[in-house]
Amino acid sequence: MALIGLVALKKELTDIVSGTLKTIVGFLILTGGAGILVGALDPLSAMVKDGFNLHGVVPTNEAIVAVAQDAFGAQTAIIMALGFVVNIILARLTPAKFIFLTGHHLFFMATLLAVVLGSAGVTGTNQAILGGVLLGTIATMMPALVHPFMRKITGNAPFALGHFNSLGYIVSSLTGKTVGNKEKSTEDIKISPKLDFLRDSIVMTTLTMIIMYVILAIVAGPESLKEFAGGSNYIMYAIVQAMTFGAGLAIILMGVRMILAEIVPAFQGIAAKIVPNALPALDAPTTFTFAPTAVLVGFISSLIGGLISMTIMGPLGLVLIIPGMVPHFFDGGTSGVFGNATGGRRGAIIGSFINGILITVLPAILLSFLGSLGLSNTTFGDSDFAWVGVIMGYIAKLGVGGMYAAVIIVSGLFITLASYVSIKDKKAQAQESE
Repeated sequence: MALIGLVALKKELTDIVSGTLKTIVGFLILTGGAGILVGALDPLSAMVKDGFNLHGVVPTNEAIVAVAQDAFGAQTAIIMALGFVVNIILARLTPAKFIFLTGHHLFFMATLLAVVLGSAGVTGTNQAILGGVLLGTIATMMPALVHPFMRKITGNAPFALGHFNSLGYIVSSLTGKTVGNKEKSTEDIKISPKLDFLRDSIVMTTLTMIIMYVILAIVAGPESLKEFAGGSNYIMYAIVQAMTFGAGLAIILMGVRMILAEIVPAFQGIAAKIVPNALPALDAPTTFTFAPTAVLVGFISSLIGGLISMTIMGPLGLVLIIPGMVPHFFDGGTSGVFGNATGGRRGAIIGSFINGILITVLPAILLSFLGSLGLSNTTFGDSDFAWVGVIMGYIAKLGVGGMYAAVIIVSGLFITLASYVSIKDKKAQAQESE
């Protein structure tokens, strides 16, 4: 995408090579940082499970997708490719001019659709067309619905959010708007001069994680970490993993800055030539630099929401969902940023707390639509995967003719809603600039 954009802008060859390589390196840095962070979170989930004697399903997108590829790999690839084409077409033809560039989330959603359709007996061409159309529609709609709130965070920066926990971010934003006060931002929290070093988001996050890891390690005991720590002291291992988490976050932020510095200018070429006035929809960590304290507040509040939600899973007749640290950090942290933008500290806390409930209850409801994969010890972790999977699960019961009619109707409603929100948001943006 960066290469095409720079060529469309008729940049010099040196600029094209430089911009393309920096974008690739930025994404590799982002992916590498996420890998480090995910690895550091693995023992944390084990400590929660052993320390509180909890057994159930841990939502982790990477895990469920890896399990699904053996049976649905080819179908996933076809749905993903078709979905991206549909996204470009819809961005070209409708007022919702957003192109979803978070590749791994497109891949995850394509996998979900392939699994749900395949588990319902829908295969071949029908599976590819139905999944691709719905994927492209959702990839256009969700950035459009969340963008009015995204603008408040970024100050009208020329990019949107492309991350499939958008339902959680919208709910967090509306919650903050309802119960909070955006003038009392998390970023304005007063800190003693002696603790001024805590204003550094990396330092603050790392210290918080060290405290959390050590407490959980003590509660869970050395046996919980024996498999991870090998022969090393389990407390020291927990501390090192907490600091590794901080390192992963620092790497992610570095990658985000590099990507934005290169892909946003390059994307202007694509927008001008292929989809005029389109915005690139990028990954959730692009919001972290705008309110780093809110990220930490959101993570903790979302995790608390997830832990409390576990108590209602039994009475609701649902499978126990053990909070996955990866979705609670990325989804909860981003929800904190959105809640803070509309409702300050209270918005960040309450909004991300509700997000924690959503990403605990919704994945449990989704399990029944995943066929044999529903018996795995993992599932999809973000809110949009859950509600999309449930809708497609019901659609898949309608027969081939009914499925096509339902997908056309649902996609039409989704695009109408996205177009309405986009038109309304553009009017609001124009009024703000006057």
